[in-house]
Amino acid sequence: MNTSVRRGYLDWLRGLAVLVMIEAHMFDSWTRFPDNRTHEFAYAMVLGGFGAPLFLFLAGVVVPLSAGSKLRRAADPAAAWRVVAVRGLQVFGLAFVFRVQSWILGWANPLDLLKVDILNIMGPSMMAAAALWAAARTVSGRASVYAIATVVIVMLTPAVRAWPALAALPDPIEGYLRPAGRFGHFVLFPWAAFVFAGAVVGTLLDASRTNQSERRVNVGFIAGGLALAAASYQASFQATVLPDWYPRSSFWTTSASFFFLRAGLIIAAIGAAWLWDSRPDAASRFSPMRQLGRTSLFIYWIHVEMIYGFVAFYLRKSVSWGMTWVYYAAFIAFMLACSLAKDRVVDWWRRGSLHAVRIGD
Repeated sequence: MNTSVRRGYLDWLRGLAVLVMIEAHMFDSWTRFPDNRTHEFAYAMVLGGFGAPLFLFLAGVVVPLSAGSKLRRAADPAAAWRVVAVRGLQVFGLAFVFRVQSWILGWANPLDLLKVDILNIMGPSMMAAAALWAAARTVSGRASVYAIATVVIVMLTPAVRAWPALAALPDPIEGYLRPAGRFGHFVLFPWAAFVFAGAVVGTLLDASRTNQSERRVNVGFIAGGLALAAASYQASFQATVLPDWYPRSSFWTTSASFFFLRAGLIIAAIGAAWLWDSRPDAASRFSPMRQLGRTSLFIYWIHVEMIYGFVAFYLRKSVSWGMTWVYYAAFIAFMLACSLAKDRVVDWWRRGSLHAVRIGD
C-alpha cells in the first residue's frame, strides 16, 4: 500500500458531515412554526447534531496521519509536528476571518466578532494534538496519550461547567471553556475531546502500512465502535457511581455517555465508509461525497451566510417541513456545483502560475 495516497473514504465521510451540517443549519433557520415543534423536526436536529462531532473527529484523525506522512518524507519529528501545529494555527486564524466576514455582511453586533465557533475549537485542539504526537514516540504511546486526553476532557466537563471561579473571566474567554452569556455554543469542554478521540483512530490508521492491516483496523472500527456506542447507550440508563462532590451531568450536553455514544458511532462510520469505498473501481469513479468532503472548509465558509444571512432572509422561519426537504436537496446540488467550480478555478490559477514561471525561466 502506498501510504502517501489520500484515503478517499475519509473524504467520503467528511462529505457526509457536510450533508449533516447543512441539514442542521437549514432546518434550524428555514423551517416555519409550528413545523419546527414536531417530533420529526426534533429527530432531524438530533441527526444534525452529528455534523460538528464528525468534523472535529476527522480533524483529529488527520493530525497523526499528516505528521506521520511528513516524518516518513523528511525524517524530522520536530518538523513533522510543527507542520500540523501551523495548520491548527491557520484554522484558528480563519475562525476570526470568518467572523469578520459575517459581521460585515450581516451588520451584526460587534461582540459577534468574539463568538466561539467550531473553527475556534478545532484549531487549538489540533495544535494540542500535534504537541502530544511529538511527546510520544510509539504507536501505542500516542494512542494511549490521546485516549487519556479524551477521557480527561470528557470527565472534567461537568466540573468545568460548575466551577464558580471561572465566572470571574470575561465572557469571551470563559466562552472557550463553558457557555457564558452570548458566547460558548462550542466550548473546549467537551468538544475538544472529539479531536483527541479522532487522533486515536488516526494513529492506528497511520500505523497500517498494508491493505491487509488497514482492512483489519477498519473492520475493528466497525465492531469496536458499535460496541462502544451500545455500551454508552446502556450506561446512560444506569445509576451514576460518582462521589457526591462531583457535579451532575446533563445527558445532551455534558454526560460521558452521550459523548462516547457519538464517538462510537463515528468510529463505526469510519469503518463503514472504508467498506463502501472498497467496492470495485470505487476509487476511480467520481464521487459527489468525496468531492464535498475535499472542499468541506470552502462549503462551510460559503453556506452559513447563504442559509442564515441576508441572502435567504425571506426564507427565515417561513418554509414548510416538506418544502424544506426540497430546498435542502436543491441546496446540496448547488453546493456540489460550487465545489466543482472552485476546483476548476484553482486548477486554472495553478496552470496560469506555472505558465508564468516557465516564461520567466
